[in-house]
Amino acid sequence: MGRQATICVRGFEIHEGYLDPSRQQAMVEDLRAVQAEAPLFSPMTPYGRPMSVRMTSAGKYGWFSDRRGYRYVTEHPQGRPWPPIPESVLGVWRDLVSHERAPDCCLVNFYSEAARMGMHQDKDEADFSWPVVSISLGDEGLFRIGNRTRGGSTESLWLRSGDVVVMGGEARLTYHGVDRIRPGTSSLLKNGGRINLTLRVVD
Repeated sequence: MGRQATICVRGFEIHEGYLDPSRQQAMVEDLRAVQAEAPLFSPMTPYGRPMSVRMTSAGKYGWFSDRRGYRYVTEHPQGRPWPPIPESVLGVWRDLVSHERAPDCCLVNFYSEAARMGMHQDKDEADFSWPVVSISLGDEGLFRIGNRTRGGSTESLWLRSGDVVVMGGEARLTYHGVDRIRPGTSSLLKNGGRINLTLRVVD
């Protein structure tokens, strides 16, 4: 089964090794089908700079950014509805959060070796009582956890392939980000890199 442990850092529940290799591989195959229907794209920040992370989405909504700001939209930039969230991904949500309420959005972020994600809050949703669930696949990412306001001390830890993070309660609006990727630490993705999935209740 490999390593499995749950630790808590500043309210973030980190389920280490939650997905075994076979579940990780099945999830990657499902995500290939999502990407075929809704190709990865590089969003523009409201400040006019392209993000280093490429992304797509599945579910009722997808996350989008341009000069008008950050927001959820019902269609891929190519004009098609987002594909359904794969059952392999929904199973994690049901196991750790709820069987009754499904997430509205699965944001799929792809990190190349050079990609980063600055410190941010997930605050574009209508109901903060539901957690955000984050799934890591592929190369390790250095995850940094801050505070409910910008600045102050932070803590960092490496997220590995198969790790799942639940951001709820006091952690729901805590600033967090990904400082760097450690290439070559996983053989899950043929050409390397890291996939991060975040499941969110939007409405």
